[in-house]
Amino acid sequence: MKRSRLGKESPVVVIGGPTASGKSALALALAERLNGIVVNADAMQVYRELAIVTARPTAEEMARAPHRLYGVLSAAQRCTVARWRRLALAAIAAARREGRLPIVVGGTGLYLKALMEGLAAVPDIPPAIRAQAKARHTALGAPGLHAELARLDPAMAARLKPGDSQRLIRAWEVVTATGQSLAAFQQAIPAPPRLWFVPIRLLPPRQELYAACDARCRRMLADGALDEVRALQALKLDPDLPAMKAVGVRELMQCLGGDLSREAALAAFQQATRNYAKRQLTWFRNQMPKAQTWDAQLSESLIDEIFSFIRNLVDPNRTTH
Repeated sequence: MKRSRLGKESPVVVIGGPTASGKSALALALAERLNGIVVNADAMQVYRELAIVTARPTAEEMARAPHRLYGVLSAAQRCTVARWRRLALAAIAAARREGRLPIVVGGTGLYLKALMEGLAAVPDIPPAIRAQAKARHTALGAPGLHAELARLDPAMAARLKPGDSQRLIRAWEVVTATGQSLAAFQQAIPAPPRLWFVPIRLLPPRQELYAACDARCRRMLADGALDEVRALQALKLDPDLPAMKAVGVRELMQCLGGDLSREAALAAFQQATRNYAKRQLTWFRNQMPKAQTWDAQLSESLIDEIFSFIRNLVDPNRTTH
């Protein structure tokens, strides 16, 4: 098939959806057909030590089309939304200079939202204050921290539920470090880059998605996920690092420690993956309402349909393959 050539006004395709929905396979198929570059938007696939448990594209798949931002950071590092966004914009710019179609794909909704809509310019929080925020949460519990936040930052406390621990901690550390409400930073979000984003959602039926999640977890164990987690464990990293919180890491560490059998660890891994997929489904339904949506598990016919949709945007005058 002749590959499309892109002009300066070519789009940036953004593919989002839950884990195991077929996003990566779709991105690869589009990249092969449309002279594209695949840019990772999965918060865990950026870590080089987590190839198997994050279902990162294989070496063979990455050889079929250029892939960017996969395995580019050590698990000892933190990849913030702001850091990823800078890397992604650079990868998109490079793809456009090469005349290739940028195809951003991943299930980390906050990454995709920040890319397309902009990101609040919150200053870096000193590690000491991050540690203090977590200590306050441990000492007071979520309701106590929420009450304290209500005194420090009433605007954010009003937005957050007491059980939303992660966002409570974030709001507490921002107001403590900067003296300003996180709400104020969010209201002053800089304009997003002047790019033509074409968002796509894959939202398969829940039961099909859950079956795909279960099959993926079984395949990960067969492919050596336990050995991968064992190597990660040997690094003795801070358990609060993002990579240590990847879906499946805790369950497989429990297996390695003798607390769970292999069968029980697999069942727990599958349950955690299904729970994650459920949260992602909810997020993408609510947070990407303007995306072109396909409510089906990926198939060859679906790839053909999405390819035609994208090709017509890239080259609307083309009528034949």
